[in-house]
Amino acid sequence: MDPNEARALLAALREEALDRARGLRASKTDLVDAARDANVDDEHDPEGATIAFERAQVDALAGDVARRLAEIDAAERRVDEGTYGLCAVDGVPIDPDRLRARPTATTCLAHATGLAG
Repeated sequence: MDPNEARALLAALREEALDRARGLRASKTDLVDAARDANVDDEHDPEGATIAFERAQVDALAGDVARRLAEIDAAERRVDEGTYGLCAVDGVPIDPDRLRARPTATTCLAHATGLAG
């Protein structure tokens, strides 16, 4: 795959991830504000358990976004180093269609699915 195409795909992924992070920060702010007005006894207040669960979900999703951004950073480094699009296991080129579908892929389809012989 052409490095410029790879950079464009990765830039679009980065923007999606950053948009998601912004939305999650807003959700967390809303939850914190709601918790401030709620009974803080999570154990005995049904609403408290719901707020705690929702906060944990937002934190987990934020962790997913952070991991996604780290994958994008690593893929951009591979583009800079000239190793983008090469399977990390055996160095063969990764199918460009796979990279278009999953621009942060590090392995060819055979190694990703365990079908490599």
